[in-house]
Formats: sequence, C-alpha cells, structure tokens
Amino acid sequence: MSAKHPVIAITGSSGAGTTTTSAAFRKIFQKLEVTAALIEGDSFHRYTRPEMDAEIRKAKEQGRHISYFGPEANDFSTLEKTFFDYGKTGEGRCRKYLHTYDEAVPYNQLPGTFTPWEPLPTNTDVLFYEGLHGGIVTPQHSVASHVDLLIGVVPIVNLEWIQKLIRDTSERGHSREAVMDSVVRSMDDYIRYITPQFSRTHINFQRVPTVDTSNPFSAKAIPSLDESFIVIRFRGLTQIDFPYLLAMLQGSFISRIDTLVVPGGKMGLAMELIMAPLVKQLFEGKKIS
Repeated sequence: MSAKHPVIAITGSSGAGTTTTSAAFRKIFQKLEVTAALIEGDSFHRYTRPEMDAEIRKAKEQGRHISYFGPEANDFSTLEKTFFDYGKTGEGRCRKYLHTYDEAVPYNQLPGTFTPWEPLPTNTDVLFYEGLHGGIVTPQHSVASHVDLLIGVVPIVNLEWIQKLIRDTSERGHSREAVMDSVVRSMDDYIRYITPQFSRTHINFQRVPTVDTSNPFSAKAIPSLDESFIVIRFRGLTQIDFPYLLAMLQGSFISRIDTLVVPGGKMGLAMELIMAPLVKQLFEGKKIS
C-alpha cells in the first residue's frame, strides 16, 4: 500500500455496474485534479480467446474445469507485481484485451486478442483498476494487500447471470447453450476466487433488482437501475456521514449499522458522495480506515 502512489481497485464482473463506477470516479478525479493510470482486469488473462477455447476443450477431455475466474486462466503474479511496482515507483505496464470487433479494428487485430504491453503513462497520481481480481488472495498471491481503496461492485447472482447471458449472446456472438455451459463450468472458481473478495473490500455496492429474476435463463432484458436498489456495505470505515448521505440521497435508508440502501437510479451520485472524501483522504497521505 502506498501513500505517494495509491492504488484504487474496483472488483466485480462485467455488467455489474462498472460503467457507472468509472463515470463516478472520472468526475471525482477531475474535481480533485487527479491524473489516473487506468488498467483493465481482462488484460491479465493468460490466453487469447482461441487459446482459451482450446484450454477449455482440453480441460473437459481431462475431466477438469477452467474458467476466466480462476488462476489457470489469469496471471495473478503479473497483476500483483503491477500493483506493487506502481505503489513503489508510480510506474508499470499495461495492455488491452480486445473483446469486440469495434475494439479490435483500430488495432488491426481480431477480437479476443491482446494489444502489446506498453508502459503506463508517466506522472500519474493514482492507479485505477477495474476487473475481476482487484481483491484476490491465494496461497501464492495477495493482490489485495497492495490496494489502498478496494471497492466491490456486484449484482446478486441471478442478475449477474442475466447480464452475462444477454451480453454474451447479443454482443459477443455466443449461443445461449454455450453461455449456460460457461456458468456451470465457472461456478467452482466463482465460489473459490470471486466471492471471497467481497469480504475484503472497504465498500460493496450490491445491485438488487425489484423485479422477478427467479429464472435468469428465461430473461429477455436486464432490469434497469430504476428497477433496482443498491445495497452499500461499509467495512471498518469510521468516517462515513450517514445523516448527510440520507439527506442527499432521497429514498435511501439504513438497513444495518454498516449498510445503506439507495434507489438504483442514484447509484452514480451515491458513489460520488461516498468516494470523493475517501479519495481526497488518500491524497492527503492518510490510510483508509
């Protein structure tokens, strides 16, 4: 962890609310005149999409499972080193994983491939990570120990499956059967590597729909933010001004001593109100507590 070169990590699956989170942090960084180096969790995958497909087939033949959630498909060593190096020196390397044709065309590459590794921009103030493993801890690695502010953004699991099914079929060209197989194949890694991270976060933003998602595999649309509540859980934070947040976020309420619930449409505003003082605190050289 670093006072001079802090690391902020958002951990959560694609579609969990990361777009809203990114927009909130961009506003905070702009307001505080902070320059961020941005890295994406998918850039630490071990394999291109064709290579991963081959690894999945090989594992299936051997009676094993492999998924994007686990260590076989991700380079936790490089991720940990990236956080450690940035905290020490403010430097590091990054690349992009190109999900779609639109992302790949400017690089004259195919989707499912990586851009070359490049140095992070110079003279940045903070490293901002978004991905699946910002709070990962294994017997060999402790990525979470190098993070100064760790945020979890996660929908309840039925909503996560709906988002994955609709995203992967409509945007990435996968069949419904392939997506459902991926959910089943990934479950062990999800339980082992993804969910424990949300007990290490300083703050969790969990999206809970207010419409019926009891059969996620029959859903035709993703519930909107306005059809959701956001359950915000704070861990070990003593300076959260609950009366101020309740006054500013109409329709919000406290469900537990450490938990604030806000209407889904106010997720971005809630993030800005909560995060801005914490980010400012980091740049005053104080540890988040």
